[in-house]
Order: sequence, then structure tokens, then C-alpha cells
Amino acid sequence: MDDTEAKAFLASGTRTGKLAVVRADGRPHVSPVWFVLDGDDLVFTTWGDSVKGKALRRDPRVALTVDDESPPYAFVMVEGTVSISEDPDALLHWATVIAARYMGTGRAETYGRRNGVPGELLVRLTPDRIVGRTGVAE
Repeated sequence: MDDTEAKAFLASGTRTGKLAVVRADGRPHVSPVWFVLDGDDLVFTTWGDSVKGKALRRDPRVALTVDDESPPYAFVMVEGTVSISEDPDALLHWATVIAARYMGTGRAETYGRRNGVPGELLVRLTPDRIVGRTGVAE
């Protein structure tokens, strides 16, 4: 996949990202995230006191994989760094945009307000490297 195809894959449907971070003791930690694209960046939210939130504050380097679980299978892997914001207006906006993707526009405001609260972090992943493959099982 080239970058345009990878972005289209990432933006398609409601695929969940699997975000990899490193815990303080060096152990890996992988957790699911709902995300949206904003230009080249991937945007998601997470609770600040979670393992993921603490790891992101300590070390902004991450990897995220998104896959298509239907034959012939495909995936996109993104490596990059994150920036974090706690701006309440931006957090509410992006939490609502993300909710619209995964829960539908009819429920977006409810989920946006649920996830756009103090204590939640707005995370922006800026890619350094993107690798994508289609037809893995062909």
C-alpha cells in the first residue's frame, strides 16, 4: 500500500486500532483504541490515569496496527510520536467526531460528552512510518 491507500484503509469502516506503548518497567502494553484521521495524524482519546495514558505521558513513541480480519486479510501499521492535549473544547470536539465514526451520528453527542471530560486525554499520533499490506493470504 502507498500512503494514500493506507490512509483510505485507516479511514474505512469502524476498525479498531491496537496501540502499543511501553510501561514504566519496560513491559509492552497493547490496548484497543477508536480513532479518526485528521490529515496525516490519527486522533484518539484515553483516560489519563490508565496504563496507556501514563505510558503516553512518559514516552511519546508508539506503534498502532489496524487490520482487516476478513480474507484475504490486510493491515496497516503506523509508528510515530504522540502529542497530548487536555483542552476541554478540543477534547469534546474530537470525542464527538470519534463517537460518530464508531457509534453513528445519532449517538455521537452522547458518547462525545461521556468521553470528552476532565481526566481524559486528547492524543494526536503523528506518523513517522506507515506500512500497509493487502492480500496477506493470497
